[in-house]
This record gives sequence, C-alpha cells and structure tokens, in this order.
Amino acid sequence: MPPPQRLPCRLHHKAKRLSQHHHPLHHDIQGEKTVQTAYTLDVLRKQIDTLAADGSTIGLVPTMGALHDGHLTLVRRAREMCDHVAVSIFVNPTQFGPGEDLDAYPRQLEADAAMLEAEGTAVLWAPNVAAMYPDGFVTNISVTGVSEGLCGADRPGHFDGVATVVCKLFNQVRPTHAFFGEKDFQQLAVIRAMARDLDLTHPHARSIIGVPTVREADGLAMSSRNRYLSDKDRGAAVTLPRAMKAAITRIEAGDDVAATLMAFQDELIGAGFTSVDYATLADSASLAPLAALEGRTARLIVAARIGGTRLIDNMPVS
Repeated sequence: MPPPQRLPCRLHHKAKRLSQHHHPLHHDIQGEKTVQTAYTLDVLRKQIDTLAADGSTIGLVPTMGALHDGHLTLVRRAREMCDHVAVSIFVNPTQFGPGEDLDAYPRQLEADAAMLEAEGTAVLWAPNVAAMYPDGFVTNISVTGVSEGLCGADRPGHFDGVATVVCKLFNQVRPTHAFFGEKDFQQLAVIRAMARDLDLTHPHARSIIGVPTVREADGLAMSSRNRYLSDKDRGAAVTLPRAMKAAITRIEAGDDVAATLMAFQDELIGAGFTSVDYATLADSASLAPLAALEGRTARLIVAARIGGTRLIDNMPVS
C-alpha cells in the first residue's frame, strides 16, 4: 500500500458562523470559528458541506470520548494535514460484549468539547444511540482475516461493531482523511481492510492515517481505561511496556520466539497482572502469528489484565 500523500494545511478559515446551530460552547478566538457541535445528522451534514464547499480537506478523528493526550495528538496530526478537523464522540454499544464496561465507560462530553475547542477543532459530532442506530437498523459489516485472532478471538463480534460504526461515521462526515492511533493496531488493520474492500473514497484506504502510540512518561500507553487502575495497579502496569521492550530486544537478537514470549508472560504475572489474554509476534500486514522473525516486519501485540482492567499495547519488531 503506497504511503498517504501529505497535504499542506490551508491557512484560511471561513468567517461565516453557523449561527442557526449555536451551542453554549461556541465563541470566536482571534477571529476564527471554533468547534460547532452537532447532535443530529442533518445538522452535521450542513456543517460539513459548509466547510467543504471550497474544496477544503477534512480530517476525521473518531473517538469514544474521555479524551486524553493520545486523542489530542490525533487531532493535532489532522490539523497538520487537513484544512479542518472533525471529531466524533460516540460510545458504540455494538463493539462491547456481555460483561464488558459499556455502562462504566467514562463519559464527559462537556470537558471533551472544551479540549477540542482549545485544539481548534471545527466540528464535534456527538450523536446518541438512537441517531446512530435508528429503529429498524439491521446492517452489520464483518471483516474477516485481520479481525480473527488477538482481540477478535477474545471479544467475538467486537470488530463487526467497530467496522459498522466506522463505516457509518465515514459516510456521515465524508472526510478526505481519517486518523487512528496505532495502539489499537488490529482495529486500524480492520478499518483499512473495510475501506479497501468496500471501495470507499471518503476516505480512501490510503488516506486512513495511523499515528504512533502516545505514552505516559513511564512508557504506559495512554488509554481512557487507565483511569480504572488503582494506584497499586498503575504502578505495576508499567511492567507491560518495559517487558515488551526487553522481549523485542531478545527476539531481534535471534532468541527463540516461543520461549521469549513465555518468559514475558511470566514476568507480567509476577508483577501483579492477573492474566495475559495473548502475547503474539504478528506479521505487520496480515497480523498472522509468526514463530520466527526471519527478516519480516512484525509487531509484538499484547493484551493483559490487571485489577480488572484490560490493557492492550503493541510495538514494532524488525
């Protein structure tokens, strides 16, 4: 797949406000129009049509809210590459399985909107469940291959929910580019495959941009679920990225992959993790498990549980 073309950010902004859709969070900063929040599809489309009327590019950052600096890094990358940025916040029920944290998942729309406004976001798309899945909705998108194994094995139906809602978001916003964090590496692969196979053009699969994982100062990958961790578990959680780096060093040096991954899992359990869902050396493109590196570009992909919280992470191996 050829790399996406980097588009220069245009410096002009439309001065005309969408005053008929005024929201309490709207105000002008240095003459620029700031975030416009849409709760219904017709309002969203009017806002997007206005932004795109002169051929401006639009970058979409899909999220489930509870924003942190990892999400804001995606917004900043989108602002670098596109004229305008749209962010969606929707806690998607169809990607949560029985017993998962749908009800507990943090929701803080007002605080998220304030952060997005500070970042110069043009549009915040914040539908409710009825707007996204109206009565009579019966469609499901399933991407085989890259969705199987890893999180797909542990969370059946999860990636169907992801592919379906992201396809809807693409059709609703019609962005020229979309931005996803590489922390959810399997999700990124599923979305690219979905866009490629369905011949999507807004965005094209080549314009789905993966952004490297943003980490805390101690190396733990940023995640909205990190807030579930107790102080004790948060201290132990840093073992995950540190042990991953050590395992990668051994694999790249030619150590046996299976033995290295077994020792890696033992280290996590010894540090206080309750279980390891998977720890896999996978081909970077197909996500097929690898028994040996043999010169291929790969990823170490891990999901592990600590104190009731499921953490995922991945790192490149070469």
